Amino acid sequence: MAAPALQQPSYLLANLKADWTIKPFHQKCHELSKIIDEYPAKELHAMFPWLVESVFGSLDGILGGWNLRYLQARMAEYNIAMDFLDPSGPMMKLVYKLQAEEYKYEFPVSYLPGPIKSSIQAGVLPDCPLFHNKIQFPMSGLLLLNPFEYYMFNFASSLIAPKVGALLLCSDSAYFVLVNTYLKYFLPTEGNVPPSPFSDTRGTVASPAPRSPSVPYVGYGGHSTSLLKRHITHQPSVNADPAAQEIWRSETLLQVFVEMWLHHYSLEMYQKLQSPQVKLALLQYRLSMSSMLCQPPAPPGSGTLHTYQVLLPFHSVPRASWSVVVQRFVQQKLYVFLQHCFGHWPLDASFRAVLETWLSYIQPWRYTGEKNNTQADGQNRTVPDKWASFVQENLLMYTKLFQGFLNRAMRTDLVNAKNALMVFRVAKVFVQPNLSEMIQKAEQLFLEPEHAILQRQNRVFLTPSHGGSFLSSRQPIGTDSVFKVKSHVYSLEGQDCQYNLMFGPDLRKNVLKLIQIIGQARQTAKRISDHSTEMAANNSFLSWFSIGSSDQNNTFNGGEMDDMGEGVKKTHEFLDKALDYLCQIFRLNAGQLSQLIVNVAAVDDEGASKQLPDCIPSENGLLLTDLGRLQIINGLRRFEIEYQGDPELQPIRSYESAFLVRLMFQISSFINARFGDHMETLCARQDLLGSIGRHYLRSSSKVAEHRRKSPVTRQMRERPQRARLSLRVLASYRTLLILLLLYMLLALLSFGVLSSTGLILLVSFLYELLLNFL
Repeated sequence: MAAPALQQPSYLLANLKADWTIKPFHQKCHELSKIIDEYPAKELHAMFPWLVESVFGSLDGILGGWNLRYLQARMAEYNIAMDFLDPSGPMMKLVYKLQAEEYKYEFPVSYLPGPIKSSIQAGVLPDCPLFHNKIQFPMSGLLLLNPFEYYMFNFASSLIAPKVGALLLCSDSAYFVLVNTYLKYFLPTEGNVPPSPFSDTRGTVASPAPRSPSVPYVGYGGHSTSLLKRHITHQPSVNADPAAQEIWRSETLLQVFVEMWLHHYSLEMYQKLQSPQVKLALLQYRLSMSSMLCQPPAPPGSGTLHTYQVLLPFHSVPRASWSVVVQRFVQQKLYVFLQHCFGHWPLDASFRAVLETWLSYIQPWRYTGEKNNTQADGQNRTVPDKWASFVQENLLMYTKLFQGFLNRAMRTDLVNAKNALMVFRVAKVFVQPNLSEMIQKAEQLFLEPEHAILQRQNRVFLTPSHGGSFLSSRQPIGTDSVFKVKSHVYSLEGQDCQYNLMFGPDLRKNVLKLIQIIGQARQTAKRISDHSTEMAANNSFLSWFSIGSSDQNNTFNGGEMDDMGEGVKKTHEFLDKALDYLCQIFRLNAGQLSQLIVNVAAVDDEGASKQLPDCIPSENGLLLTDLGRLQIINGLRRFEIEYQGDPELQPIRSYESAFLVRLMFQISSFINARFGDHMETLCARQDLLGSIGRHYLRSSSKVAEHRRKSPVTRQMRERPQRARLSLRVLASYRTLLILLLLYMLLALLSFGVLSSTGLILLVSFLYELLLNFL
């Protein structure tokens, strides 16, 4: 893989491609590291796109690259790949080496998320500054990216690109560990500038070029500039402050992740996100005026560095300020993404990934390293008061998404331990002391009338420095909080949104309904637990002959019932704690909870005899009501699921001999075809022989009569039943075992084969005859 010093870049790339499929993984990485160290950027420039594709795979998913999404720690290549792609590793060193020379690389617009791609193709420039000055005009379908942007775009795309022959994703794979490593390195919480592993001879790493003054695209709103360094692009030089050269990496990483991973909804929603609201703009203007009045004049020349210095998450800036940066980049898009997932994600345990993302965002105090106040039991931590502003500026992330989760929980099977765990996790988060009070305070600020805000605003204008009196002055902190909460809600939901209080009467009704559903799920879990215990007691070494149970529609075997019994114990634990937490959050006393549980038990006992879910009759049978659907989801009621076709043609059971089933079907079909008319005549008689004939030859009519309780169509209920003989019972292992035991018993009593057969037939006939009369 090594090459002479004077070798041209094309030869270097050709040799790399030739050796890539031959040499082992560790040798390839070692030699690549040497090449990155020894070769100048001019010769490494041509191989960079090929190397990125070889690592992360092609954008269309045909080439898998290193398959980082499925590379786990137990594999030999794991540590080698992680060292090579580390923020201080050879790959990133190559990125910075090329970054210093300001090379550009092309990324197809067609591989951007749907709404962004459609927006660009329609000639509308997205508001995100990440795309500014990177789109060629006239439209070529390509973005021109610097090396760091190109690397991060491909890294983020490899997660969502379809993979050919993809395996099951693992949360501890190299890809997700690498995402975590990049976030910790480029978005630090310790207050340090992320160091650059490479510096060129000039001692700096070039930051991206400033945006061109004229861009041939229009946006949905007004100007949009960088949130971290809004004024940096207009500075003559940023070398005076090393931090200014490093911000762009953190900003680029965050924006790439947000734009590539959180834009997977309709173009209409994307356009709505970028459309400015008139009321929001007015509120922001008032907020800026209010803030300006209570601040001292800025020193000359400080405007260009003001924004990024205030929001700079590095130089000993508190963690709370960095939370502000993240929420301004992520909040709106993450909110819409989570809201979309809450409404469209399947009602199963896979929702846990979305849930934990939401819960992580609304608990930033968990990641500060601070020791919060704990109660004596050590379970619940008090949320520090300094996080009240974060709750206010993310109010909908708490309240609106909680309502969305509540709607999901009421439609989810809470008997399942994994679903019960999710309800428990949400309740445990919101029960943290002081959090409910913070949410209520934020809602009060949002509901404060605007005329009260204007009166408070006027008091601010009448400060002593503006000709007023000290008696009329008032701190503008409350006014700022009101503006921030209203701006947050209007920016995410629009100026005409109808806000539902989290602790209002409407949501309280839904919480009470959820508590009832939890109570029903607990009772269902108890019945399942009792049934699993009974099934385990009935299991024996003869269970494979189905002697223990003749139910052909039994769903669970012994092993599955044991697992279910274990899961039911966890369900009880999770639901009990969730009930306790919900009562604390919404201040329900023990009497209210007891009454709800008693009502659930009474309704459940009353409906236990009905067996069927709540339905209404119609011309085509029974139709489920909303209550009936909830009963089915939570396992409270069920229809008797049975085979409703021809009993002779139902699938061969595990307790039947396939050969005998087919043989008996052929024999019975021959007899029915030959003597069908005679059997019909026999069953039509009204005497003893007719009754016996109907018992043996029309047994399926009883099943049809029994099925009238289930929602079958009228045509199926009125289908005529012909008399016929069924010999399928002789194909059952259970029947064969019983016959074998009877023949052995009669042989011990000196009965021959023919006499034993006759005696068995006679006893069976008399037994069935007795059952027919009774």
